[in-house]
Amino acid sequence: MFLASSAKPIDDNLKKLVDEIETQSPSLSVLAARELRYSLGQTQVEVNIKKPRQFNVLEEFIIRAAIEFKPPPTEDELASVLGLDSVFIKTTTATLRSLQTLSPTSPLTVTPEGRLFFEKGSVPQPPYPIQIYAITDPLSDKITFQSESLNETTMTLPDLADFITIDHTIADIASLPLEEIQKSIQVSGLALHVPEEGKIVTSCRVLASTQKIWRKISLFVIFDALEDKLSIQIRNGKPILQSASNWLEVLHAEGKISLQALCKLSTETINFEREAILKQKNTEIEARLEKIRIKALEAATKAGNKVDSSTVLGEAVQLRDGQIAQAFSEVINSAKSQVMIYSPWVNQAVVNEKFLILLQKLANRGVWILIGHGIARQLEDEDKPIPPEVEKKLRAVKTPDGLPSVQVFWLGDSHVKEVIVDKEIHLCGSHNWLSYRGDYLPRGESVYKVTIPYQVQEAYQFLANRFQNHAQKLWQNALENHNYKLAIESLCIWGALGMEDIALKEIQQNNWLELLPVWLNVALQGLRSKNIQADSASFKTALSLLNQVSLEETFIELLQQGWCKVLGAIATNNPKTALNLLSDEVWAQFLRLNIVQESDSPNDFILQQ
Repeated sequence: MFLASSAKPIDDNLKKLVDEIETQSPSLSVLAARELRYSLGQTQVEVNIKKPRQFNVLEEFIIRAAIEFKPPPTEDELASVLGLDSVFIKTTTATLRSLQTLSPTSPLTVTPEGRLFFEKGSVPQPPYPIQIYAITDPLSDKITFQSESLNETTMTLPDLADFITIDHTIADIASLPLEEIQKSIQVSGLALHVPEEGKIVTSCRVLASTQKIWRKISLFVIFDALEDKLSIQIRNGKPILQSASNWLEVLHAEGKISLQALCKLSTETINFEREAILKQKNTEIEARLEKIRIKALEAATKAGNKVDSSTVLGEAVQLRDGQIAQAFSEVINSAKSQVMIYSPWVNQAVVNEKFLILLQKLANRGVWILIGHGIARQLEDEDKPIPPEVEKKLRAVKTPDGLPSVQVFWLGDSHVKEVIVDKEIHLCGSHNWLSYRGDYLPRGESVYKVTIPYQVQEAYQFLANRFQNHAQKLWQNALENHNYKLAIESLCIWGALGMEDIALKEIQQNNWLELLPVWLNVALQGLRSKNIQADSASFKTALSLLNQVSLEETFIELLQQGWCKVLGAIATNNPKTALNLLSDEVWAQFLRLNIVQESDSPNDFILQQ
């Protein structure tokens, strides 16, 4: 049995956070946690800041003349043009030169800074000083600025530098280029350098020598049972210091740090804990899946010999190792209308070219694919978010009408690994469907392929509710911000769930008629897969909205094309049903909106489609 939390090398002050980490991500086990300290460098500096003021008429004319006259004029030439005493011009240009708006020599030339202010209708005021503090952090290798001084505190914690060589070289603030200082001040969130508002830091000087300020950090050694991987985290409170964590992991991989010295964790202990945790996690998974097998046997027993339980009641078949990848491929390939996948993580090892080609083939024949991912309770706490390039490739899989056939999004707070196809087949178990390492060697994994209707329905309802809730949140966000892209995502999720009636109802209630062509393309995908019936009441409802559409709408051409395609798809297998949709009232709207021509008749139109 692996060590209890109380027996692990975990500092008392960190036990609560350790519990949170393990509760939030069930696959993670903290093997060690220790509080340490390291030193920051704090340097007091003074920056000079210029703010804008509106220029007067003479200042505006002088600056404009310096920009627009070819060649640029002298003060005397400009005074002659204006019919003024040159004293007035020279007094004003002297002021502008002192503000670095004009270059110091004649003829009159505007400085880059002067142009920046002039474009905003202003000239700078004389600079004023502000004292701030430059903080150098050797772990993040960054310099930040803040308005208040860090407090000097005495800490008796072990110094991280006693275990690891840290480069404490403090950058010479005085030697940094002004541009770099300006960028660092901006990134630090101080409203001192805001060029778009005309507020500019013009200089920086060091006021005092650098102080050493101690900061408390926490070091965690964490084992991930799903990925079979050890990782090291450095945290400042709860937030993870990612760059410092990455640096320590590299040093550990290179054998340059000792976990035994750092947190009293030997290699033997790590290996023992790893084996114990893997065994315990697999036991939990097997216990949960055993219920599926028992229920399958009970269903078959109750059926007796009167029916073939494997075909009528279904079955739960256990698959192991190499069988899993083959079953996954076969089940996905068999999809006729819908694929739902929940995988805690998604990576490029699975989402490769072969997999993307398969998804595109499914999309071409009318299949929707819903992919949920995430294991943490909050998106910002996700240790392994989906790589942006992988998400982009998945979203690039389109229906024949150009809608995203794959909807992939973070749902989080789930450790399940499930695949449900056409509400008929359910794959569940210990296999990471979209994040395994691409190998097919035995790893002791097991999966159940379930076709027992009520159990598949239970699993489907659970996932469908999560996807539906996500669609509703997207829709509310889309309404509040009139975000067309988010609205499309909502419609596609509803379409994938067979809830096209809900999508149409929302469009109608919120009078967002611009989305009608999108809804028609969603319906087309459903017609291809026969997930939407040709006689669905939704088509009559959508046709009833035509009287609210003007011929001048920007989306009219898409609406015209959409109805032609939908009626064509219906007429292909059900010409009578398509014809019945074209009532006299609907036909009049088709004529008004140029969907059909005066020379057409309903019968001819249906035949054409």
